Parts: sequence; C-alpha cells; structure tokens
Amino acid sequence: MLKTWYYFLLCWLSLQLEANPGLKVRMTQKGLDYGRRVGMELLKQAVLKETFPSWSGQESFVIVKVNYVISGTGIRLSVAQASATIHADWKMNTWLLKDQGGITVSISGLFLAVVFKVSRDSTGHLSMLLHNCQLSINSVKFKLNGGSSWIYNFLSGHLEKPVRTQLDKNLCLHIKYKIQIVDAQLRKYKVLSQIDAFAQIDYSLVSSPAVFESHINLDLKGTVYPVGNHTDPPFVPAPFALPNQYDSMIYLGVSSYFLKSASLAYYRAGAFNIIISKELGTAFYLNTALLKHLVPEIAQSYIRAYPVLLKLKATSPPAVTLNVDRCILGITGTVEVYAVLPNSTTHYIFAGNVTASTRANWTITKQKLIISLLLKRLQFSLLPSTHGSSEQMLLMKNFLSHTLRSAVIPVINDKLGKGLPLPNLSHTTLTGPVIKMNEGHLVISTDVHYKHEKEGDEDLHSHT
Repeated sequence: MLKTWYYFLLCWLSLQLEANPGLKVRMTQKGLDYGRRVGMELLKQAVLKETFPSWSGQESFVIVKVNYVISGTGIRLSVAQASATIHADWKMNTWLLKDQGGITVSISGLFLAVVFKVSRDSTGHLSMLLHNCQLSINSVKFKLNGGSSWIYNFLSGHLEKPVRTQLDKNLCLHIKYKIQIVDAQLRKYKVLSQIDAFAQIDYSLVSSPAVFESHINLDLKGTVYPVGNHTDPPFVPAPFALPNQYDSMIYLGVSSYFLKSASLAYYRAGAFNIIISKELGTAFYLNTALLKHLVPEIAQSYIRAYPVLLKLKATSPPAVTLNVDRCILGITGTVEVYAVLPNSTTHYIFAGNVTASTRANWTITKQKLIISLLLKRLQFSLLPSTHGSSEQMLLMKNFLSHTLRSAVIPVINDKLGKGLPLPNLSHTTLTGPVIKMNEGHLVISTDVHYKHEKEGDEDLHSHT
C-alpha cells in the first residue's frame, strides 16, 4: 500500500515538473551574439566608472622593507583582451635611507573569462549566479615616478606577483557582486504583468532555461487572469513546438491556451458585457419608432418615439479557434432591449439569443500583441415570449448585425486595444516582428534593438 502511494506521489510530481507552458521564448545564436556585444559594451562602460578597492602589502628583502598601497583606476576591457593602468604609492625603509614615490603599473593582455548559471527559483523568477571567474595577464610593466631610480629594477620584479594576485581577486569579486545585483533585480522583476483594468498575465518560468548548442529556450506559464482572481482555468496547455528556424534573434510561441485563458479572464471580468445607448448609435438613432417595424407589439405599446437601450451580455467565454492563417472567436450571448422613458427609467421590450463569429486580426505595436475583431456571421433568435414572422426576424438580424458592426465591435476592440504585453527585457524594442498563425499556436519572429536609457540617440544597433 505504501509503495502505491509513493507511485502516485511520483506521478503527481512528474506532472508538476513537466507542466506545458502557455508561452515559449527562444533566443537563437544570432540573438545571443547580439546580447554578448551589448553586454560587453555595458560591462566596459560600467568598469570604466568603477574604482576598485585599494589594497596594501609589505615585502621584505634582506635589509629592505617595502610598504605599498595600490588603487586601481582606468581599467579598459574589450571582448578578448584588456589593458589597465594602476597607480601604486610606495614607501621604503632601510637601515641606509628612507625613500618614497609612485609607480605606474601598466597591464596588457588581460583576459577575463566569466561563466554564470541561469536557473528558475522557487517563485518562477529567473535567477543568475556566478559559476566561475578566471583572469589571466600577459605582462605587467612598471614605471617609476619619483624616488630613487636605482630601486626600479628591484621593485618591479617583486611587485608583479601581488599585483596579479590582488587584481585577480578584486576584479572577480567585483563581477560577482555585479551578478548578485542583477540576480536581485531579476527576483524583483514582476512576473505578473498588468494588461488593463480587467486582466493580468503570469510570465513566471515553469522550468529552468534549457540551453542548447544553437539556442536557449524559456518556458513561461502564460496564463491570463482577471485582476484580483488568480484561479487557474479549468483547462491546461497542450504541448507545442517552435519551428526549427534561426534567422531571427527571438522566436515567441503563443499557444491557444494563452488566448483561451485571456478570453476566460475577460469574460469573468465582465469585459464582454456592453450597454449600447443612443450615444453609441453612430449610423442611426436607436428608438422605438425604428424597432416597431421589427417587433409589431412595439407600435401598440409606444405611440411616441422613445430612446432605446441595448444590453448585450456574453453567456460563456468566447471560443478561440486557431488554425493556419486564421483565428476565429465565437461569441454567444443575449441581447435585451429597453425603452428609456422620460423619467430616465427603463422599460423591458424584448430579448433574444445571439451567436456571432468574429475573425481576429493580430498586430504588434509598442511591444504589445494587439487583437482586433471583425464580424463575419451572426445568428439571432427571439426568446419564446416574443413572436415575429420570418421576414421580421431577418430584419431584426440585419439590424443587430449592423449594430454589432457599428457600435458593439468597436467598443470591444477599444477594450482590447491596449494589447497583451509581450515578455521583454528593459530598454529593448522589437524590430521587424512577423506573426505566423499555426494550428493551435502562433509564432512571432523578431530581432531586438537595445537602447540605453542615458544614450539618447546613440544606441546599440543590431547587426542584421
């Protein structure tokens, strides 16, 4: 019996660890190369501004004792090698004389190899830790400034070792500190991104980054929730794969699960419940006089023409169907029609069931995936309490179709117009993004462009 429980526990854990993502991000070798160029440039800029901690030491040679204090400034790095200028103040005490001065230490052929590890922490954030740091120096040369010149050859041979040792120690410690700062910033990064007043996106990692020879893959949860309600949808992501293409820097896979969770979130938040009044009747004036030709009972009840109010309510989350080169949203709901009386109260007239098929068009603007709906088909039926001929039903269908196109769809598109924010790094923008729809998911291929916040128009261009 105990073994059986262990078996079920292991199965449950494996399912949790192998949860399919709603979003996939792939950074290709092209993107990694660009990131390396940007990273090296930022590293050079950062190091040039840094003053490394001073260190002191003492060397004794028979009757000579040398005390020195060294401070590092002006270190210059490149991709493969670096040079540095270090200033040292020295003071020598001997039983013969006392002397002091300065030394300029020139270092060339400085090679720095840094290996860091990226993983997923317990909260789904990206974590970065220093794995290894190695420093090698080709040559160290000394130039005496002041003091007795005869001591130059004596000092240069004995100060090279402590300079190498301390530079190795301090530079790698400095890099470790910087990586710790980056790691702390990554852990503070908001994986829950606000879309608008209705919904939020969970961009947390579901597994650690997968590193391959030609690319790196990130699997993100990609669930959209109503604001303040993080209950998971009653469905799970289906597995999907990104294409074996590497021409772009970044490939982003958006699953139908992500779109369905967005549909459910907006439905739960009431975003598809819309009231159409006379102010929104852009093509015609909504009143009882217009509707009396569609529903004969209106002519008997309303001699005067009163404004009309339409309440549309989705009865289920819009169904998302994602096929090759086509995305369809099916909306099912009810429409209730009210007359607005002079005292601002409303009087129920009739109601019906509506099923609309809309085509979704996708664009990317300002790092956001924008969806806009276009009405394709409409079905309408009156509730049993209201009667009408087939001709009147056709007129009602045409009326509602026109109302949906001219008033309802624009209102929905306006609510969706803020777009779904795409996962991105700070100070980066997408360049030339292309959207391709596939069966069950869509793929965004794009290059990226980095612009430092203090660079103004002098930015780091991608070489595409």
